[in-house]
Amino acid sequence: MKRKNILCLCMIVLLVSGLVGCGKENRDNNTGNTPVQEPEETEDSDSQSGSGDTKEAESAADIQNSPEQENAEEGSESVAEGSNILIAYFSIPEDVETTDAVSSASIVVKDNKKMGNTEYVAGVIQQTVGGDLFRIETVEEYPLDHDPLVDQAADEQDENKRPKLLNHVENFEQYDTIILGYPNWWADLPMPVYTFLEEYDFGGKTIIPFVTHGGSGFSGTVRTISELQPDALVSENTLSLSRNNVADSEEDVAAWAESLGLN
Repeated sequence: MKRKNILCLCMIVLLVSGLVGCGKENRDNNTGNTPVQEPEETEDSDSQSGSGDTKEAESAADIQNSPEQENAEEGSESVAEGSNILIAYFSIPEDVETTDAVSSASIVVKDNKKMGNTEYVAGVIQQTVGGDLFRIETVEEYPLDHDPLVDQAADEQDENKRPKLLNHVENFEQYDTIILGYPNWWADLPMPVYTFLEEYDFGGKTIIPFVTHGGSGFSGTVRTISELQPDALVSENTLSLSRNNVADSEEDVAAWAESLGLN
């Protein structure tokens, strides 16, 4: 009996040892899977709990602080703010057959581009001080031949006409300084310039006139501008150019533009 009890006891000990060993092996296998599963669960948990937004914010911050993003933001500010200088001009390049730079009293040809006198001067001003160019154009086109053009200009003055404008200035309020150019037509402003001046409120703004002419200079048009816009400051630093000298006037125009102190 004693031997049987001893054998039974030994078998029980062996059985218990085997069960313990199997349990330990299972625990070791589960522990080995945990490092693979935990990061995945952590990422999912972060995303659901909102802590993933922190990583996205950090990435966004890295992009915002990059030189490319800073340059892009500066460009956006430039576009949004715009210039405070407007160079508005009225100019009719007459239909003259020419390829010379100094060829006609009414036009200038530079780099194979034909421009009206006032248009050319406006371009030089912009190159010097910057600003936005705006060409005053009418719905009804003017004749490009000289005689019909001057006849129509005279008829419009007799009728005190206000030709309808084709285009308009966007965000006019952003401009502090308006450099206004026009030809002298029959000792007066061209009638489309009257329309332009009467369309906007120039109160508190500075108007700087320049004129191209055939010998009559401003002919009182500066005073007319002051009467049309009494709440604007009309500068006394003006530019008057004979149409015969426009093509060779680049240096003089640039020097005058610099003298305005707008840079």
